[in-house]
Amino acid sequence: MRILLTNSYRYRADKKQWKAKQCYPPYGTAWAAALLRQEGYQVDFLDHHLRKDARDYTDALFALRPDVVIIYDDQFNYLTKMCLQHQRTFALELIQTAASLNIPAIVYNSDAQDFPLEYLQAGAHFVLKGEAEETIKELLKEYAAHKQWSYEVPGCAFLKDGQLQLTAPRPLMRDLGALPPPDWQLLPLDDYRALWHKYHGYFSVGIATTRGCPYKCNWCAKPIYGNRYFMRPPEQVAAEIAMLKHQLGVGHLWMMDDIFGLRSDWLAAFRKEIERLDARLPLKIQTRADLLCGKQAMEDLLAVGLQEAWIGVESGSQRILDAMDKGITVEQVQQATRKLKSAGVKVGWFLQFGYLGEDEADIAATLHLIEICMPDHIGISVAYPLPGTLFYEKVRSLLKDKDHWQDSDDLDTMYQAHFPRPFYKLLHRYVHCKYQYLKSKDFLKYKVKKPLLSWRMRYYKRRMEELASQALPF
Repeated sequence: MRILLTNSYRYRADKKQWKAKQCYPPYGTAWAAALLRQEGYQVDFLDHHLRKDARDYTDALFALRPDVVIIYDDQFNYLTKMCLQHQRTFALELIQTAASLNIPAIVYNSDAQDFPLEYLQAGAHFVLKGEAEETIKELLKEYAAHKQWSYEVPGCAFLKDGQLQLTAPRPLMRDLGALPPPDWQLLPLDDYRALWHKYHGYFSVGIATTRGCPYKCNWCAKPIYGNRYFMRPPEQVAAEIAMLKHQLGVGHLWMMDDIFGLRSDWLAAFRKEIERLDARLPLKIQTRADLLCGKQAMEDLLAVGLQEAWIGVESGSQRILDAMDKGITVEQVQQATRKLKSAGVKVGWFLQFGYLGEDEADIAATLHLIEICMPDHIGISVAYPLPGTLFYEKVRSLLKDKDHWQDSDDLDTMYQAHFPRPFYKLLHRYVHCKYQYLKSKDFLKYKVKKPLLSWRMRYYKRRMEELASQALPF
């Protein structure tokens, strides 16, 4: 049986991300490809990450005449988990094109799990819910054997007489080591390598060592794992990294785990294998401030190549952090940032404005924390209500007609926050201007920009003050 495997996120459709040119191959899709090939299917892969449109996809459908199309998006890259409108629109186009040629389409992405009806009504045969690997295996096994679909496979959504039907939930895999390693050879790595070398001077890819997160931030969607957390064997991960370094010329890794190196015993074993295989590469990770306060964790992270750490700081207000159920303190953020910088590690902060109950004092506390700690990078977002989260339920009655961001730079609050919607757009620009102005004290190249930054800051602040007068009571 011949399968066309593809995806629906496109960096070119996301202006902010395409400008940054930090484009990562679809790791989760490569994992699915490896599994399908292991099962004996003929797999063709068309990667849309770097493509402009669906023309190559249409050509592939006519040329290959696959038995099944699987639209499978990377569940490890945060961009494909954001449920962006441009991704949904493109996925629906892919489904409709396949349906017009009577080719059944199976869909797996975060948005389809939240809104399966949208995809099924567009012509998808199945939407996969939960972990997809075992579900795909069972579905295709039945179809290959009997030339008809089974509607009893766990983890599926489908239409029956125009009505949405759901099968039983798919049990989670506990032994991630049983999965074959991702099929890197099927990916168009030369395209990614050329892009990275042209704009950054090195080649970076993303990999994942875990699935899930045990923490309980109430704005974070966990439709698959809840608070469960599963790890790949450290030996398997180290062997994959050694292959990427020595065979594929990868020079940098983004560890796409929600929290990398959570367990100290796993991290110690991973360090041992990395050293044994000469597989050390510069690493960018995502982590928590409280996990970086221990001495041994920092030593092990530095030994395996830690170069850049992004921390979910969210707010400089302890009141807002507690309201988010974040489980960290402002003091831990300060301590972790100091510790990383003193070790020569670049520090990035994820910041989030517009959370329910955030007022002027909370915003001022965040700005103050930036000024006293001066991380190397900041990433600013606005509180985003994802279905299935406690935060979504808190603001559900305040939601407006918009339920998706168009792209990752949209930054619409989507619910009636304390300040008017334009306020948060201006706040985003103001904070970035102020941050660059503060950095100009240390970097000569910014001195010529200081007058312009100062003018912009005054303009944004004046406009924000005007809008703040329209703030609604809590």
